[in-house]
Amino acid sequence: METTSIDSAERLGEIIRRRRRQLGLTQTELSELSNTNLRLVSELERGKPTARLQNVMRVLQTLGIELRAEIR
Repeated sequence: METTSIDSAERLGEIIRRRRRQLGLTQTELSELSNTNLRLVSELERGKPTARLQNVMRVLQTLGIELRAEIR
């Protein structure tokens, strides 16, 4: 299990892109599996910060990525 700090939308996008590629998925396949659209997946991977959290969570769940909050 890998733990990575996420301090920006761009960093989250990098993590999503890396995991998608590890799984051998195209953006289209990920969008279909996560019941979202291709535009959302593309924007997430580019670090666009305005995606709806509900949709982000669908993509993360599909990729097997768990999002945690840690109080510093």
